Amino acid sequence: MSVQFSGWEVIDDGASFPGLELNSSQKPRSRGVYTMYHGTSIKSARVIIANGFKQSSDGMLGMGVYVSRNIKKASGYPLLCSPTDRVVLQLHVRVGRVKRIDKDNHPMQKTWHSHGYDTAWVPPNIGLLAVRSGLEEDCVFDPKRVKLVGIAKAPNDSIQKELKGLIKSSGRGGAGAAEVCSLCKRKTQQGAPHIKQKCWECGKNICILMSKHLCPAKP
Repeated sequence: MSVQFSGWEVIDDGASFPGLELNSSQKPRSRGVYTMYHGTSIKSARVIIANGFKQSSDGMLGMGVYVSRNIKKASGYPLLCSPTDRVVLQLHVRVGRVKRIDKDNHPMQKTWHSHGYDTAWVPPNIGLLAVRSGLEEDCVFDPKRVKLVGIAKAPNDSIQKELKGLIKSSGRGGAGAAEVCSLCKRKTQQGAPHIKQKCWECGKNICILMSKHLCPAKP
């Protein structure tokens, strides 16, 4: 039996659709998968593409992979690196269980993982002395939760092309040959096209995975 629709809108928090982009002030929901960014050097980008991410040995939030949902934040790293040597990697991050770190000298600032959390999250504009930019930041303990899917920013077209080629040849990138549904714009699984049907109210073609459909106003 088919389900008939005349209109809907879904507000997704990342738990349903991988790679969702949240506003930096939105709290990531546990078990969600979110689009984030990591700033690094050209040389390190090549190593990450070849071998995957490794934990930083220490930092403001302790051990882990440091990422941000704010591309501006990632674009400023590495700190002591020329802008002509900076690359921003685009990621899909499975955050797991998230701990909010919202004050200086937080009792779990570096020990959150030992308390059962997978990711530490610093919201934007909360006045932490260690985050002078006020931009959102995350630390993911397990590098396996961080998947490289593309190059968000590179110093020039040549480097962008080279790194994208390395991602493609390594098989690490998320931008493979998967088809994209023309209606919902989401990738389809191989051999499993999305179910499409006509809206019973307005007659437009719809996909059941569309996040929004509004019938045109009637005269």
